Amino acid sequence: METLHCFLFDVCGIKADWKMQDVLDEEIKTIQNMVGPDEHVICALSGGVDSTVAATLVHKAIGDRLHCVFVDNGLLRYKERERVMSTFESDLHLPVTCVDASEQFLSKLKGIKDPEQKRKIIGREFIAVFDDFAHELEQMIGKRPEYLVQGTLYPDVIESCPPPGSGRTHSHTIKSHHNVGGLPKDMKLKLIEPLKLLFKDEVRKLGSILNVPDSFLKRHPFPGPGLAVRVLGDVTEGNALEVLRQVDEIFVQAIKDAGLYDIIWQAFAVFLPVQTVGVQGDQRTHSNAVALRAITSEDGMTADWYYFQHEFLVDVVNKICNNVRGINRVCQDITSKPPATVEWE
Repeated sequence: METLHCFLFDVCGIKADWKMQDVLDEEIKTIQNMVGPDEHVICALSGGVDSTVAATLVHKAIGDRLHCVFVDNGLLRYKERERVMSTFESDLHLPVTCVDASEQFLSKLKGIKDPEQKRKIIGREFIAVFDDFAHELEQMIGKRPEYLVQGTLYPDVIESCPPPGSGRTHSHTIKSHHNVGGLPKDMKLKLIEPLKLLFKDEVRKLGSILNVPDSFLKRHPFPGPGLAVRVLGDVTEGNALEVLRQVDEIFVQAIKDAGLYDIIWQAFAVFLPVQTVGVQGDQRTHSNAVALRAITSEDGMTADWYYFQHEFLVDVVNKICNNVRGINRVCQDITSKPPATVEWE
């Protein structure tokens, strides 16, 4: 950073007059020029920071011609649907329709173990839901929406494919984000992605300018494919999703209770496709194992694992094993990014 600072300001003589307000003004103009005065727009709203800021920005640009959709795909966190919808109504006052598509998603994911295949299926099914919603809107307003707003960030683009126009055919796809590399090639809706050149920390600054509540801005990132990339292997096997929701809730709540939530960039649990022998209540058990991951980061491109105090880990492991049926072993992921990515799949 010191070298770049010297080069830009001392050698090149560039002025540091760029502001996040400039991004907001430019994106609003771009959206207003792109979307006609009579056209309506759909927004994929997940409840996370990115989609919430994107929705608020587009709503500021075109008003009530924005129609937000929150999809329950069966891969959400513990009570996520109830919590998010309540906050949308009470704090953001955005027009949001909740669509329950859990059976649709889970049926298509049944038997699927490959992470890339999971992401592409989820991307395809999201677009199918939005296409159906666009058709319903057309019946109501007499005109089919042509645009879909997504909260795509620059790291999503980098990890999914080489930057457009870069000519970098040698770049590796790290993983296909469902909203970039996982999108179907024949999708009918045109994309509006006002955040696609920003990193997470910049999106939070933009959200602050837009008066998005801190309760949203400070939320830990949650992957678009949801718990599908935190249940290793087939997400429909056994009771994996429900077990993972309970473990994740205990872990994250413990972090909040310890006053660590705002210090940690992201924390979550992973359901492992292994069973281990244990002793619980003086009885032999052969149950599942889970892993806990917590990281610190500036922009999500690199990350370090968070060092918990011994007492904290002891308390969390005891709560998980004593309260979640089917879990008898808890591991901690202490791998930085790189060599690992944040998510396991």
